[in-house]
Amino acid sequence: MKTPVSTYRLQIRSGFTLFDAAKRVPYLKDLGVDWVYLSPILTAEQGSDHGYDVTDPSVVDPDRGGPEGLLALSTAAREHGMGVLVDIVPNHVGVATPVQNPWWWSLLKEGRQSPYAPAFDVDWDFGGGRIRIPVLGQDSDVDALEVRDGELRYYDHRFPLADGSYTDGDDPRAVHDRQHYELVGWRRADNELNYRRFFAVNSLAGIRVEVPEVFDEAHEEIVRWFRDDLVDGLRIDHPDGLADPEGYLRRLREAAGGAYLLIEKILEPGEVLPASFECEGTTGYDALADVDRVFVDPDGQTGLDALDSELRGGETADYEDMIRGTKRRITDGILHSEMLRLARLVPASAGLSVEAAADALSEVIAAFPVYRSYLPAGEEVLREACALAVSRRPELETAVDALLPLLLRAGPGEDEELGRRFQQTSGMVMAKGVEDTAFFRYTRLGTLTEVGADPTEFALSTDEFHARMARRQAELPLSMTTLSTHDTKRSEDTRARISVLAELAPEWTASLRRLQELAPLPDGPLANLLWQAIAGVWPADRERLQSYAQKAAREAGNSTDWLDPNEDFEAQLSAAVDAAFDNPAVRAELDGLVDLLDPYGTANALGAKLVQLTMPGVPDVYQGTEFWDRSLTDPDNRRPFDFGARRDALAALDAGELPASYRDDAAKLLVTSRALRLRRDRPELFTGYTPLPATGAAAGHLVAFDRGAGTPGAVTLATRLPRGLEQRGGWQDTAVDLPAAMTDQLSGRSFGPGPVKLADLLRDYPVALLAPAG
Repeated sequence: MKTPVSTYRLQIRSGFTLFDAAKRVPYLKDLGVDWVYLSPILTAEQGSDHGYDVTDPSVVDPDRGGPEGLLALSTAAREHGMGVLVDIVPNHVGVATPVQNPWWWSLLKEGRQSPYAPAFDVDWDFGGGRIRIPVLGQDSDVDALEVRDGELRYYDHRFPLADGSYTDGDDPRAVHDRQHYELVGWRRADNELNYRRFFAVNSLAGIRVEVPEVFDEAHEEIVRWFRDDLVDGLRIDHPDGLADPEGYLRRLREAAGGAYLLIEKILEPGEVLPASFECEGTTGYDALADVDRVFVDPDGQTGLDALDSELRGGETADYEDMIRGTKRRITDGILHSEMLRLARLVPASAGLSVEAAADALSEVIAAFPVYRSYLPAGEEVLREACALAVSRRPELETAVDALLPLLLRAGPGEDEELGRRFQQTSGMVMAKGVEDTAFFRYTRLGTLTEVGADPTEFALSTDEFHARMARRQAELPLSMTTLSTHDTKRSEDTRARISVLAELAPEWTASLRRLQELAPLPDGPLANLLWQAIAGVWPADRERLQSYAQKAAREAGNSTDWLDPNEDFEAQLSAAVDAAFDNPAVRAELDGLVDLLDPYGTANALGAKLVQLTMPGVPDVYQGTEFWDRSLTDPDNRRPFDFGARRDALAALDAGELPASYRDDAAKLLVTSRALRLRRDRPELFTGYTPLPATGAAAGHLVAFDRGAGTPGAVTLATRLPRGLEQRGGWQDTAVDLPAAMTDQLSGRSFGPGPVKLADLLRDYPVALLAPAG
């Protein structure tokens, strides 16, 4: 099996095609990247920037460069000794524009008789033999339907007509009633849909890749990539949505000839991948959480908790209670259709009405500590969730006792469908209830509410960090590590600046109070989130911040939401953002705050980057983040960036033009390129993991490790809690004992062997990357 040393994620779209990516391969090679990592490239909804809404899995998207573009990219990578990793989407397809998806079009036209009926997850009996599509403004809009050019039209929406269902002059409403689908008001999606979706996205329909014929057709083009030696590995999107993730990975591994596989899997603290999964690991959110937290000051928790309580009117945020509520908000709201489908599978012998069963099932899902169980391995998780559900709602004990044995049966048989579907559903609820709701409500420190993280874990000691890295080296040495992705709520450099607030809790408290006086928001926790985010990315343009503020407020769902926006509140929210640009007092407060945060945030960011690039695992660099990148949630983190500026800056570094300051773009580029090159060119220096302790008064301000195994390897040194280090007077006599004579890959200076003062080692930058003589 070919495995990557490192990867670089590129977002492929019509504005940056596979041909464009091929032209950037020489730069990526110079940067030190080992494999090019591509976002989804199969044909997707026209105009889609992300590609997760695949409409035709049989061909590489022409708008993204087509098969010729993939060949060009692969050829360029091969010529430079690099591999190719591609993101694929097995769980769902895009159905926003039915005519673009031949599978969906066939299903709508032919219903159960369609050759693609087995591919889609439709509860035909519930819909009276028709698929319910929530596209109308309201149910009465069926009167607005037209029959035109052999299709049923609803304004710009086009739908097929079943053979023989229309003759000239027929009433469009009567024609609609003869179809295999039923167009309904969009608000009915919460309760009455009868097809499985990706989360609550009506335009993404789940497919059943557990059916062998469906797997084969959905993966025919992907298998060709390996047969033609175009691609070396795959990243699998949302495997938790599949009926049988283990079986899917086993079959995919075989179809891809034993290739390197990663899964987009959120591991909660303490959770491990099932040993039976045929993959090398995850896409790295678990690593991101650990790296972030070792740069957060634990002493700041008390002050930030007090501020959070003040903003909540004196109440203390109970995270467990909060996520129980946000999950129930999802099960009783946008995913109630899914819960009702589960409830309809409960046999009559259980003695439960559909609504009673849905209530009990929802309470069990709300008690889940992880995204899903993988029965039989996850039996204990399911039992504990049932027990917690009953402890919260004792009146549900009889119902839960009746459901548990049914939920434990989750094999391929028809009578095991409830248990199987329950596993597919729990991850949806976790993602929507926690990541997309609670993470916008639990706002004491924005760094902590990142995808895949537990925000109740405030900080990590260096000892605990080292213990986790040692386990990673022993158990998942080929798993990806990351700091920024297309899905992160805040980019790595934004979080690194926000982390400084833990060292400046009194100053932040005073600053936020002033901002609330100058630009008041009645939702205190949201104000906390908003001003942290603005401080994290400042300076930024108005449109970006307005877009983020609206999305964050609606996701939180406390003062406004997506379905029924509160216009008065959103006007206040918009005014608060405008104040950052138009009110001199607000602008002065914000500028002063950022001036205080930035030097320490930049030190944090360089430290986090170097640690991520050199720790155990396969490091990924998200496009453009070799320069400072202060982004917020999508689509902000998918903005175009300038490859040319990065290429020119790298050439200047290689010509000996070192950064004037560690806060320059070139400093991050220096750290990124030297770490990537060292990993690629001297892999023998990265085969183990040993903490490197410091001695002296400031020892706690260093995170350091040696990646050698038995002999000295690459040594990483990174400053942590830089504000506190400055307050105590710097490194003073603090030193590390180097195991050999070593050269810093950043400054070019040599040190050791033996004790070396950190004041000397870290004179030029807040980080150092040492390597023994080659």
